[in-house]
Amino acid sequence: MNDLSPTISMRIVQVVNVRWFNATAWYGLFLSSLLREAGHTVRVICLPDTDSFARARDMGLDPEPLDLNGPTAPVKAFGPLKRLVRDFSPHIVNCHRGESFLLWGLLKAAGGFGLVRTRGDQRPPKGNLPNVLLHAKAADAVIATSSGIAAGVRRILRVPEDKVHVIYGGVDTGRFHPDAKAREAMRAALGLSSGEKAVGLVGRFDTVKGQKELIAAFARLREQMGGTARGLRLVLAGFGTSSTGEEAVRAWVREADIGESTIFAGRCDDVNALMNALDLGVVASLGSETIARVALEIMACGVPLIGTRVGVMPDLLADDALVPPGDVNAMATALCRFAADAAFGETLRLEQGRRMAHLSGKDFLQQTVRVYRDVLTRIRSRSRS
Repeated sequence: MNDLSPTISMRIVQVVNVRWFNATAWYGLFLSSLLREAGHTVRVICLPDTDSFARARDMGLDPEPLDLNGPTAPVKAFGPLKRLVRDFSPHIVNCHRGESFLLWGLLKAAGGFGLVRTRGDQRPPKGNLPNVLLHAKAADAVIATSSGIAAGVRRILRVPEDKVHVIYGGVDTGRFHPDAKAREAMRAALGLSSGEKAVGLVGRFDTVKGQKELIAAFARLREQMGGTARGLRLVLAGFGTSSTGEEAVRAWVREADIGESTIFAGRCDDVNALMNALDLGVVASLGSETIARVALEIMACGVPLIGTRVGVMPDLLADDALVPPGDVNAMATALCRFAADAAFGETLRLEQGRRMAHLSGKDFLQQTVRVYRDVLTRIRSRSRS
């Protein structure tokens, strides 16, 4: 590396070797966009012929296709990565998954770049010796997307405290924000009247997302509130997956006998309008949510949110907005409280609004750049000693 000054625009490689466009891919690609907009030179590596590669291309990131995940990928990828390091001379390489992390660790000695590992995986890290050495010794910094992940990095991988950083994914507030006109138009499209309150879950239909449990909780809410619950509507916005098709979700609704109160919004192009149309957002997930993109976007729209105590959700929400995952009774109680007490929803909205004041895309960028520059400062200090 020919310049380690902490004030320069950086050359950065973002390794987003994720097959599906999930929260991990979004985190890496959104960050890449923010870095480019801030004047840094960014090379994005994605798996060829995947959803993430297509999304990166649509975002104008000019991704480089390279298979890093296949059984023979490490052998085949070593040469191209070595050439990339030689020709691009990156200041920072940030790996968002672990499949190629060892390769980058081997290349680091010759390349002289700062190596960062971002961990947003709900699975605990493996505490074997090679993984410990990679994270505690080879990596210059480890970014965790939640405090729970950070704790595991420190405890299991024995990474020193000063090398572990918690950085939540920020929100594009230019896209997700309160919008009264969009709310009115989307509510009309969904068939919601002005007097109805919409409780909504936005996300793919999947067992882990908790649609079944939310449907059961909504049915229990109607039993508990009787006629006063008639003004409540459940909005399910999403699409079927290989694990849970839409027909399965519709069957759960029929079994719960809440068909007349449920709206299937499908896959919506204007997600900001959809979120604005809600009166209460729900994240009912049974696990995952280590980045919680949808939760952040709902709160950015000024819509109060109730969530389960999984992943990063306890970092984002106050205790009174959290329920145990899979606990239908607790979820029903929280929904009842929202339906019966207008002040509860307003309190959530205000609290979460204050939280979101520090979770914009700008905050996401600044915190990450601070870590990168700290890495470069340390490298420069070591090179002088």
